[in-house]
Amino acid sequence: MPILSHYRQLPFSIAFRLMIFAKQMLPSSLLLWMLTIPCLRASAQNGQPYSIHVLEAHPPLKSIRGLSAVTDDVVWASGTGGMVGRSINGGDTWEWHQVKACDSCDWRSLYAFNDRKAVVINAGEPAHVFLTEDGGQSWQQVYFNATPGIFFDAVAFYNDQEGIAIGDPLQQHFAVLRTHDGGHTWQQDTPAQSPEAASGESIFAASGTSLIARNGLTVFVTGGTVSRFHQLSGTRWNSRPLPLLQGQASTGAFSVAFLNNRTGIVVGGDYRQDTIRQQNCLLTGDGGRTWSAPVTAPGGFKSAVAWLTPQILVATGTSGTDISTDGGKNWQKIGEGFHCAAKSGNGKRLFLAGKSIARLER
Repeated sequence: MPILSHYRQLPFSIAFRLMIFAKQMLPSSLLLWMLTIPCLRASAQNGQPYSIHVLEAHPPLKSIRGLSAVTDDVVWASGTGGMVGRSINGGDTWEWHQVKACDSCDWRSLYAFNDRKAVVINAGEPAHVFLTEDGGQSWQQVYFNATPGIFFDAVAFYNDQEGIAIGDPLQQHFAVLRTHDGGHTWQQDTPAQSPEAASGESIFAASGTSLIARNGLTVFVTGGTVSRFHQLSGTRWNSRPLPLLQGQASTGAFSVAFLNNRTGIVVGGDYRQDTIRQQNCLLTGDGGRTWSAPVTAPGGFKSAVAWLTPQILVATGTSGTDISTDGGKNWQKIGEGFHCAAKSGNGKRLFLAGKSIARLER
């Protein structure tokens, strides 16, 4: 389905009079120190040292929805026009390749293993999964499905061999696709094995972050007529309601992120009314059994959320990019909005992408 930090400045007239007075009364070194004070205070406003640094202002595609940060240096991005990009220097420079066999595909979800190997999956029918093992120079189609209504939303891997993709309902059950050989072959679960969907319930392919797959935790979130948290327990799927904005095709949960198997967050809202600030974020401390709203919610619709540290989270969407420095309890805006966000695996960097590509800077 379909930066900069803001700092307060002294009024010009006051600053000018202060400068004239200081120039008459003080040595030049002390004058310089005094004039620096307002800037230092501004940069420390609310204790917020983070800003957004644009790395690629005009990538060769209209929209990026897939983003995968393997390390602080190795980052992949994907989106419209069959385009996939790769950076091996932390996003400073990019090389772009088009999957020639699918140049009209919208690669809404991407998973990268390293600087050479990555998997992309498109949104819409027919469904394609392509694999590269040479840094994007060549691509091999490893899955194809022309079933009417097929629509995959996200892909993730537990390890180098085991992976899973999820898609919108077919026969009243969500589509679940699995691989056991590192993405070279894929098999779809039967409807009886897949989680049941409510009428009008669907998954959003807004950022490829509606799914989590890790040892001991397989979950995805939904929206539409209802918003739910679906969790795999053994071989059975359990579903719990999420008290988010819901009831319309444009509402619900868009992204889920877990710090560990117990501490998690879900964001979303209404992408057609992206300034609505109510019921757009939930927090859990018990693995998704119960959820609570933050004290101060993010500023409007958010399509992606990611943990930077155990206390710092970033959420982004068309309404802007927000940050929390207290574990998701309170949020403030730090810049323009993007579609997706990704924290580097075992690293310290967080990347953002949409119409451009950026990095969170401190």
